[in-house]
Amino acid sequence: MRLFAAVLPPEDVTAELGVAVDGLRRSPGAAEHGLRWTTRPSWHFTLAFYGEVDEVLVPELSVRLERSARRTDPFPLSLRGGGRFGDRALWAGAAGDVRTLRLLADRAVAAGRRAGVTHEEHRAYRPHLTLARSNRESADLAPYVSALDGFEGRVWTVGELCLVRSRLPVSGVAGEQPRYEVLARWPLGGPPGGPPGGPRGGVA
Repeated sequence: MRLFAAVLPPEDVTAELGVAVDGLRRSPGAAEHGLRWTTRPSWHFTLAFYGEVDEVLVPELSVRLERSARRTDPFPLSLRGGGRFGDRALWAGAAGDVRTLRLLADRAVAAGRRAGVTHEEHRAYRPHLTLARSNRESADLAPYVSALDGFEGRVWTVGELCLVRSRLPVSGVAGEQPRYEVLARWPLGGPPGGPPGGPRGGVA
């Protein structure tokens, strides 16, 4: 199964960003850039991408992610501004205690490595929430980044670490998005010996 560890912003936070993104989608020239916009329920901050993981490794990975969550205290975060990866992807950025967010990402990467999960080469963590991807090499994302410069959302307290399964599109329908399913949630700063995972839930 295709897995990653993530922080999921609450609905009131993504609703604020959603208003700004709706304005971008309606802006002149948006259609010309061939952007595929992600859906609000799928918005998240990836901490560690594990790729395809054998099911036999998931229990050990879960134990180690629970430890990572327990060792990390809850921390404040907000959505602020935007950026891009070349002309390929547009994203919203983070503000607040980004240092602890990076620490949690490092711990999630280490949890995967110690559980025997192979994943892509570890790079310096850049917090981002993907808003759109371009299917054209010449797409100019700079105006969208500029439009997001003044965006600053409300502060929330990050209180859990999530293990998420990604289901890639299989129907072949143009524009179809991956589907994300939360397999487990662990409270940050939780007591030792707590349950290995919380209730299951999904994000479309």
